[in-house]
Amino acid sequence: MDDQAGMELVRAHWQDLLPGIDAGAVLEPLGTDHAAILARDEPVLLVTFEDAATLGGARADGAPLAATLTEAAGWSRLTLVARERTWFRDPDVYAYFDQLVDEGFFDEFDRVVFYGTGMCGYAAAAFSVAAPGATVIALNPQATLTPEIAGWDDRFRTDRRRDFTTRYGYAPAMAEAAAQVFVIHDPTAPENAMHAALFSAANVTRARAPRTGHAIETQLMDMGVLPELIDAAGEGQLSALVFHRLFRARRRHMPYLRSLLAQLQDDGQIWRAALVCRHAVRERSSPRFRRRLEKLEQQLAATGRSLPPDPQA
Repeated sequence: MDDQAGMELVRAHWQDLLPGIDAGAVLEPLGTDHAAILARDEPVLLVTFEDAATLGGARADGAPLAATLTEAAGWSRLTLVARERTWFRDPDVYAYFDQLVDEGFFDEFDRVVFYGTGMCGYAAAAFSVAAPGATVIALNPQATLTPEIAGWDDRFRTDRRRDFTTRYGYAPAMAEAAAQVFVIHDPTAPENAMHAALFSAANVTRARAPRTGHAIETQLMDMGVLPELIDAAGEGQLSALVFHRLFRARRRHMPYLRSLLAQLQDDGQIWRAALVCRHAVRERSSPRFRRRLEKLEQQLAATGRSLPPDPQA
């Protein structure tokens, strides 16, 4: 089989794997384990990194998340896809970014935003060095899996065999060329907080998103926070204050409230748990929280306590 025929087979493989690519996007296989999807439009570029297994989780049609996040604004978008948990540690990916740099690709845009979560958040920070002055938004990113630096993280033991010491390797160092790096993490997982702490350069803003867990991307999408964050970054307006204002949406987000209630009950904080239930009933008319509130108020009454009047009633 000649090289051309082999490339066509690889391309067909990726097209089968990624059926949600729109007609305006160009698919470029980067070997068998990675692919790039590029759609040019407005002079703002969103670069996202995604896992093929969860690609398009925000859309029923399986389109890349970048298509969802840029749909209204009409931005250009570049999505790097990994077929499995590769951490994008692949010479073909390095060569692709080298080519983009040599061609001056990133210089064509007024603003460039790199985005990813977890493994893909690592990649967003690591490859942002190709576009100095970009903005990076990384959710629960890993800084590296090199055992000498992150040996305390036992979640990805089998992936430590990959080389994180060569090109595009140590994410915090690679991200130092960015204008802004926003590391948004759930501090209730110690490993997330420790990786976030490794991003310590002056251009880094570490923002806490407690109780969002491993599914932080899904949680922020459901709250309506993630699209607003991307928009703010593309407009050059993203700041810690903007994030914290947006993250107030958690006060109406039922998964967050359920997690908070469970923790308060586990800690025996009945009075605070009752306040959370009352808030959920007021905001969302939740029958589940109403029933729990009744039980908690009974427990409080048994100890001679009661909730204060609801100031928003």
